[in-house]
Amino acid sequence: MTDATAGAGPAPKDAAAKAAEKPGPMLAADGTPLKKSLNRALRRQKMRALMLIAPLLLFVLITFVAPIADMLFRSVENQIVSDTLPRATAELDNWDATTGDLPDEAVYEGLYYDLVVAEEYKLHTRLGSRLNYEETGLSSLFRQTGRGLDDISDVYFDQFDDLNENWDEAMPWAELMGDPEWLAEQQAWNAESGDPMPRFQLRDGISELLPKTAQMYQTFARFAQTEDEESPTEEEPWETVHTALYQDLVNADVSGYTGPQAEMLKEAKAAVGDFETIGFKEGFLEIDEDWGDHEVWQTIKTYSPKYTNGYFLNAVDMQKTPEGPALRDEDERIYGILFKRTIFMSLVITCSCILLGYPVAWLLANLPARKANLLLILVLLPFWTSLLVRTSAWKVMLQQQGVINDVLVWLGLVADESRLVMINNQFGTIVAMTHILLPFMILPLYSVMQTIPPSYLRAAKSLGATNWTAFWRVYFPQSVPGIGAGSILVFILSIGYYITPEIVGGTTGTFISNRIAYHISSSLNWGLAAALGSILLAVVMLLYYCYDKIVGIDNVKLG
Repeated sequence: MTDATAGAGPAPKDAAAKAAEKPGPMLAADGTPLKKSLNRALRRQKMRALMLIAPLLLFVLITFVAPIADMLFRSVENQIVSDTLPRATAELDNWDATTGDLPDEAVYEGLYYDLVVAEEYKLHTRLGSRLNYEETGLSSLFRQTGRGLDDISDVYFDQFDDLNENWDEAMPWAELMGDPEWLAEQQAWNAESGDPMPRFQLRDGISELLPKTAQMYQTFARFAQTEDEESPTEEEPWETVHTALYQDLVNADVSGYTGPQAEMLKEAKAAVGDFETIGFKEGFLEIDEDWGDHEVWQTIKTYSPKYTNGYFLNAVDMQKTPEGPALRDEDERIYGILFKRTIFMSLVITCSCILLGYPVAWLLANLPARKANLLLILVLLPFWTSLLVRTSAWKVMLQQQGVINDVLVWLGLVADESRLVMINNQFGTIVAMTHILLPFMILPLYSVMQTIPPSYLRAAKSLGATNWTAFWRVYFPQSVPGIGAGSILVFILSIGYYITPEIVGGTTGTFISNRIAYHISSSLNWGLAAALGSILLAVVMLLYYCYDKIVGIDNVKLG
């Protein structure tokens, strides 16, 4: 043996044997455990795949999932009441609506200050529209009240103005309420510089001395800066600030105040004891006597929480009451009828499409390819025509002076004075929607029937089966997956249709989707529309689950 041979490493067989003798994980070429290396490679592969689909995924989330989630959230969202009337709703928490008594003066006071701010921001009309969904007339009540709030404010404003004209000037108020540093910055600010206006800050200690006045003046000042883009040093405060000042001066001790406008404030303190006053409750009743209606306050209290089940209760013909959920009056229950009608008519349309589409699909699957392709073009031809045109054509066909009635009269099958009523009812909706949705049944059936070998029927007949037996025992079971696929397509499409029922359905042939469209586009009650849509979605998912348990979704095929 040479030296070179003696100095060489162990033979490959010896190395493998030694590696086999040492227990431990299998290693990759770079020395890392093979399992860890494989997991790392799989993670990289998944990340590459995720990066490829990320743009499409983000597009679907932003344009499809997020809007639907936002719309469904509106079915429970109810923040407009508590956000617009924070003081009033807080006081209403202490009011027992079951006693039949009206709220106390504190509630009316909170409502006054809330509505003043809401009226300036033009939110009181939106609030009235929201509550009008629950009790008719509240929309006009809030609009009228917004116009009449000055009747209460003027009582105090006029007396302060008569006492000292400076109470109607901007600068004395700004000196009294504003922080000195802010006041200096505000006076030095120039609109032409392009810099933002200094944000208003209250003077130290003024909130403790005049709490209500400070709160209302701060709201006014920031409104003037952000909404009107005006300086509080140049804009006279709202008359409501004077009402708050009167309330504060009645109870405040200003004898120790030595800040700006101290003499004017002390003069007002000495005079307020002789001021003419008006109660907030009295003032609201003078504006509109409906503020003395117990049901109005009951509605506001009922819908004051930030989240509510009221929309869902309305969607199932119920309502919120102080005692809990209760059914609406019988003449007000419409949504239960619409849900039942929608499901019933969707099932009828689905069955009609099966009965009409099955023979057509069988014919397409068993004709020579050239003829089958020609007929398939005729099946697809309606897709080249607008849905609105096809629906309008059925309206022309089915009306009492339409084509079908004219033909029946001409044939003598129907008397001219007894023409059939086939439009603006359930019959018209079923006929028109069956025609529109029929291709969605034919195409899945045709694709499945094409895969059924004709030799199966010949084999069954050679074994003694009749034509009917061969079809029913051999051919039909193999076409059931196509029926399932077509039925799901037609049923889900029909349950959400609203254009065709709107045109040909009249009052008895409309679906729940028509009501959803009405609340979104006309009444703007998006919360109720979202609740109806959520219930409809839940019904579809429940039916889908039942279908999966009975038939099996794995048996649904498109070919």
